Amino acid sequence: MNSNSQRITFFAILIVIALTVYTAVSGFAIGALEVKPISERIKLGLDIEGGVAIVYEAKTDLTGEALSAAINQSIGILSKRVDSLGLTEPKISRQGENQIRIEMPGVTDATEAIESIGKTAKLEFVLVDKNSIAQEGMTGEEFVHTPILTGAQVKDSTVATDEYNNPAVGLEFNSEGTKLFREATAIAKNLDPVVGGQIAILLDNEVISAPYTRVEIIDGNAIITGRFSFEEASLLASLIRGGALPIELEEVRTSIIGATLGIGALNSGVTAAAIGFAIVVVFMSLYYRYPGVIASLALALYASLVLFILVGLKATLTLPGIAGIVLSVGMAVDANVIIFERVKEEVRNGKSLRAAISSGFHRAIHTIVDANVTTFIAAVILYYFGSGPVQGFAVTLMIGIVTSMFTAIVVTRVLIRSSLSFKFANNTKLYGV
Repeated sequence: MNSNSQRITFFAILIVIALTVYTAVSGFAIGALEVKPISERIKLGLDIEGGVAIVYEAKTDLTGEALSAAINQSIGILSKRVDSLGLTEPKISRQGENQIRIEMPGVTDATEAIESIGKTAKLEFVLVDKNSIAQEGMTGEEFVHTPILTGAQVKDSTVATDEYNNPAVGLEFNSEGTKLFREATAIAKNLDPVVGGQIAILLDNEVISAPYTRVEIIDGNAIITGRFSFEEASLLASLIRGGALPIELEEVRTSIIGATLGIGALNSGVTAAAIGFAIVVVFMSLYYRYPGVIASLALALYASLVLFILVGLKATLTLPGIAGIVLSVGMAVDANVIIFERVKEEVRNGKSLRAAISSGFHRAIHTIVDANVTTFIAAVILYYFGSGPVQGFAVTLMIGIVTSMFTAIVVTRVLIRSSLSFKFANNTKLYGV
């Protein structure tokens, strides 16, 4: 690569770094294209935004796959109840073998939220008008219908199979429900000569299934067919059973975090990270001189890329997550320290600056990769076995490790080597030698 090409590469990378950092901090708008700053796009965790976190523990004798299926069904039912609260980005996840963790950012009334989650759901069967149509996710107000019966008339709902041995949902009504359902299906079968009539099933006024029937069902037993997986059929059966949870859940821990406390902690974390970043930049620039300045530019790019990746993955930024980012900054600095010390050794051994830089990066890369891979494995283990804040720390640490290796090994190396086309960059005094 000739000198002009190297200079173009050098300035092009500097421009990319400047644009990336500027976009992360301020965003930009060009015509219809608008990119908002990271501060307006990133999702904040419960410990920052404030809200309620509840941990439920299953009280059951079930074990193995039976327990796992019951937990997964409970998560599906609880998800619908939490979604009905209209919250922004609620998170429901399995914790350990027999616990469920619910995070509800932005909740101001913890008592009401907890009561809503634990309530008994309202189940309704309705006959859809022939000039209307019901679809999953619609509310009762979005289509014309006539009430048939409620969950009180449903005796049982189980996973069954259709004539092709595909998963389906079986229904059994009590005597009152059998009479009401027979009357409704007698009307439904005549609404359309091809598909029959539609009967929608609503849970808390939201359609969870809307099958058609072409026959009159007289024995109080019905089957809902469709393209169900076994898990989907199990969830629908659970929801139809009055929205009842398949296992008893006991509330074992509740954490309430005020928004003021969370924002205060965020500001403290950001301030600490900024101070730490500034100290690192000053140290690198004074001790390693020119390479330290280049490394500081790469660190600025690193921080911006990590935040963009978090936004792209729709990850949630938590206080432990900020700690993970800060820790990976330290690892990025450590990588640069190893590289620059190797370069100085090579220069002292009599090699030219260009040869010393190539040899220094080559000798350092194995140490850097080994150190980062072991830390990455530890982060994976933390994510797999941890929960909540621990997972947030692990995610940002993994992203930070990969990004820091890219900026330290690739960006810093290309910048330093391309800058050798300038006369000033060939002065060994600028490298602390």
